[in-house]
Amino acid sequence: MSGTIKVRVVGAGGYGGVGITELLLGHPDVQLMCLVSLTDVGSPMSKVYPHLTGLCDLTILASDDPRALEPVDVVFMATPDGVGMKLAAQALKSGAKVIDYSGDFRFNTPDGYADYATRIGRNPHHAAPELLPESIYGLPELHRTQLTPSARLVGNPGCFAVSCILGLAPAVKHGLIRLDSLICDCKTGVSGAGKKPSATFHYPARYEHMNAYKLAGHQHVCEIERELSLQAKAKVLVTFTAQVVPMCRGILSSLYGDLTESITADAVKAIYRDFYKESPFVRIFDSDSGIGTAHVRGSNFCNLIVDVDARTRKLRVISHIDNLMKGQAGSALQNMNLLFGQPETVGLSRPGNYP
Repeated sequence: MSGTIKVRVVGAGGYGGVGITELLLGHPDVQLMCLVSLTDVGSPMSKVYPHLTGLCDLTILASDDPRALEPVDVVFMATPDGVGMKLAAQALKSGAKVIDYSGDFRFNTPDGYADYATRIGRNPHHAAPELLPESIYGLPELHRTQLTPSARLVGNPGCFAVSCILGLAPAVKHGLIRLDSLICDCKTGVSGAGKKPSATFHYPARYEHMNAYKLAGHQHVCEIERELSLQAKAKVLVTFTAQVVPMCRGILSSLYGDLTESITADAVKAIYRDFYKESPFVRIFDSDSGIGTAHVRGSNFCNLIVDVDARTRKLRVISHIDNLMKGQAGSALQNMNLLFGQPETVGLSRPGNYP
């Protein structure tokens, strides 16, 4: 590959790593320099993922391989919590920008990170707290003005968070719904659990089976409440329920809130369309559109059905994303484009796969 933006992917062996690799292969201004992973070291990427044969045959390197430390312009950390915070400082010192997939840099203060880390049972002390003030929450639709070439460090958002925040941000910003009435009822495909096998996600355990999980508190609630509070300029709390459904990829979030005044669905849709008029990946649909998760599969789009239940005076928004694209690798590439002064749609202007 030839291009002006030199890229390293750390964690290339997982779903997040292969996802960003697929996208980078179609970006006209990227040179993919190296792939780093704890697993499959020494194997060509195309052996681990045969669909990349002839497209990406780079050898997967160990993190201590000298070739994995050569200068690049941007490093994608497609890694679990706790990894990016240990590697980011070195990458930044070398002159690279960092886009981290985990929760390590989604929060700007040690206290904000500690709240998140406690929810997932991790050490609440951040390994690089000095970097937190400069980290930018990587949701371009809300933080586009901060995601500029002067920025160096991005915390990619969580997949559920993308779905819920995009679905509710216009409503809370414009005071359409009571802030104490927000409900996020979310369903995700099995790929959201990552590539590593486990008994819970073994095929017989998932086939024809749905279940709710982390009812005591899902980690993405931290960023959902933080971002919606910023839009509302007041404290926002949400009731959040995550569920796994027997499909590979996709998130459908049913979002509800009590209306503060009588308003028609058409008026609400007009507010949403205006809010997202500069956001090419958010699309607003009528309640009778018949769309579902298949219509965003493999794409970076967030499709929102915006509706008003006049009988119960509730706003109802159905948010659809591909958890591995807009919920992960797609947002990461969108962020990279903005960090390098490119149109955010470069390498992402594709409709996805249907059926």
